[in-house]
Amino acid sequence: MKATPLTPLEPWIRRKMGGRSGAFEPLRRVDLEAYQLAALRETLVWVKQRNAFYRAHLATAPATVETLEDWNMIPFLTADDLRAEPQRLVCVSQGDIARVVTLDTSGTMGQPKRLYFTAEEQELTVDFFQVGMSTFTVPGDRVVILLPYARPGSVGNLLALALARMGVEGICHGPVSDIAETLALLETTRANGLVGIPAQVLALARASQPKGGFAPRFALLTTDHVPAAIVSAVEGAWGCTVYNHYGMTEMGLGGGVDCAARRGYHLREADLYVEIVDVAGKPVAPGEYGEIVFTTLTRRGMPLLRYRTGDWGRFLPDSCPCGTVLKTLEHVSCRLADRVLVGTEVLSLAALSEALFALDGVVDFTATLDRSAGQNVLLIRVVAVTEVPARAVLLALPVIANAIAIEGLRLEVTMVPVAPEEGYVPMPAKRHFRVVGSG
Repeated sequence: MKATPLTPLEPWIRRKMGGRSGAFEPLRRVDLEAYQLAALRETLVWVKQRNAFYRAHLATAPATVETLEDWNMIPFLTADDLRAEPQRLVCVSQGDIARVVTLDTSGTMGQPKRLYFTAEEQELTVDFFQVGMSTFTVPGDRVVILLPYARPGSVGNLLALALARMGVEGICHGPVSDIAETLALLETTRANGLVGIPAQVLALARASQPKGGFAPRFALLTTDHVPAAIVSAVEGAWGCTVYNHYGMTEMGLGGGVDCAARRGYHLREADLYVEIVDVAGKPVAPGEYGEIVFTTLTRRGMPLLRYRTGDWGRFLPDSCPCGTVLKTLEHVSCRLADRVLVGTEVLSLAALSEALFALDGVVDFTATLDRSAGQNVLLIRVVAVTEVPARAVLLALPVIANAIAIEGLRLEVTMVPVAPEEGYVPMPAKRHFRVVGSG
């Protein structure tokens, strides 16, 4: 059996650490954690010197940390902190800020989140993209980018820059707005791979010709959580290999990416310190699930200390087949906000995604739990590029209801057929579970 190659992130991280380990020695976990601890201490000093918000926020916290375990005494940051006058967290002059990103609140009330980045921090992202893409991309490849790219510093723009440095042609297209148009581009370019939003790539794969059409070598799915059902469907339609990327704007757009083993993300651990905490904010034991929390180690414009992502995940307790000393974050399947309690059971968007995307032809759906009439009514709107019998959907959903024993849950399904040749309404980059009323 062919050995799984080492993730390219490991030697890259070791180079970023500089003189903290020998010039020709492999990366050791102990050296990486010593580097992270030193970076955390430096970040504490920086924010206290440069920022009144952080001085107040950290007033009751330790002046420094002696071990990584001590870091859990530092208070959390939340999305609300980024909505309430986010410029308070900026630690450099406005003239040093090269990019400001405003994020919608995903249907919640209040101000949007706003993130500030220096040119040097965007360069860190380009560097990560270049190394991460080298996992499955080689010089001479052509890669279609189905992500926003028009603005300098946007994710597609930075990815195109990273690919160019590898000798790879990045073909900027933007998010899918018309299935037929995008499929025509893919056919024309005959690209080796593509990078896009999971549901949109699924729509392309399911609408494409089964034989003689576009057949990429790989697809990288990003910007939203990736159901295993989507991976299976895309690989089955195109005969390609699908990789996952995990990141968010708060992380600087890039967080972690699959290695060749494709069992979870290896993280940019020289730039981010990532923790898993329980509902009370306490660290969980290795291998246990909890909320993903991160601290930036190399950001000076708008450093984030112990930022609660709202994502649910865990570090895999065993070593990766690629042999890296880096941690492996299991593929993230859901946000805490997309887990709804019905009685004593949890209904999750992740479970709905796995059931619905496993149905041939389904490319998108919306889910709303309506409690306004004193009942639990699950309203599902299913979008499909081929005819999907409503009965098939109804048969898939009760499996979820029965499996988690939700008493009194009623299902209502609406089918929305979409003909690729007649145009296409764009799907959202992120899917959310909407709840109406109280229960």
